[in-house]
Amino acid sequence: MRLFLDTAHLAEIQWGFTTGLIDGVSTNPSLLADALPDDDFRGHVSEICRISPGPVTVQVISVTADDIYREGKELARLADNVVVEIPMIEEGLAATRRLVAEGVRVNVTLIFNAAQALLAAKAGASYVSPFVGRLDDVGGDGAAVVADIHQIFDRFALECEILASSIRTPRRFADVAKAGADAAAVPTAVLRQLLLHPLTDIGLDHFLNDWSRRVAKPRTAV
Repeated sequence: MRLFLDTAHLAEIQWGFTTGLIDGVSTNPSLLADALPDDDFRGHVSEICRISPGPVTVQVISVTADDIYREGKELARLADNVVVEIPMIEEGLAATRRLVAEGVRVNVTLIFNAAQALLAAKAGASYVSPFVGRLDDVGGDGAAVVADIHQIFDRFALECEILASSIRTPRRFADVAKAGADAAAVPTAVLRQLLLHPLTDIGLDHFLNDWSRRVAKPRTAV
């Protein structure tokens, strides 16, 4: 399963790729608004695309088909690795069809059930993003929705990837992996948590202490 870092902060993106763990970057208007040092939105996105060797998802803010199409074309011109994010609305699917016909990769976002994902795939989306955490917030089961989407896509051999988003805990990351997500978008804090476990630290301390007590010290004495 591929891992996208869910952030627009350049330092975090640089760190993520330095670890060798991530395959792309997922952004949205909220993340970009939080990370922008100035008003140069396009310059900031271009810099993210320069750092990232993999896909970078960038969302439109338009809501009509024609405007989404025009904005999507502008975003796609920023870099070859841009994937245009389009919300799961009727106008968005109409624009998706037009963009895909012109070779633009699209991620349909704000997916909350399997039927929406199926419609997005039929419109030609390269990715669909079910929002796992937000479904959990309202008493749903985000991982179960990922599993439903995976079953439908597999059943009909649809060439569309599931990019599970709104992943807030390591446990939920593992859940969507088991459910069949092709990729997951995780915030930097969650990625750091995935790297850690208290028993790992305890075990490492035991190993080093045993080595120091039984091997390293006697050799030093000699």
